[in-house]
Amino acid sequence: MTNYIIFSIIGGLLFAILDGILNANPLAARLFEIYKPLARKSLNLIAGIVIDLVYGFVLAGVFWILYKSLPGDIGILKGISFGILGWFFRVVMSAASQWMMYTVPMKTTLYSVFSGLGEMLILGIFYGLTLKPGA
Repeated sequence: MTNYIIFSIIGGLLFAILDGILNANPLAARLFEIYKPLARKSLNLIAGIVIDLVYGFVLAGVFWILYKSLPGDIGILKGISFGILGWFFRVVMSAASQWMMYTVPMKTTLYSVFSGLGEMLILGIFYGLTLKPGA
């Protein structure tokens, strides 16, 4: 249980760092201009970190529950499988919905899809290397 808590916190912080890198870089800022009329004028950094920490605990818990069912014989392969699964349910479904409902440039949608893939693979690999049920 101690490992779960420690690696959930680290996973949540990793999530926050990756979100910052992927969403605040110059390319993302240019691509996400489309959202400017809807965006808040300032971000609540504390709330964002707390939300990412909660996500860290949820993702770690789901990984732990699914561990034996995930494809792969070793943790890293299970982590990659989990990352792809999380990417599909978190990123791809959201991007498809946005594409259907809003007029968003395809390059913006593709950036979200591929940056989300990288983020979820990194998190999945992290959990695969650190979390083992019963350890």
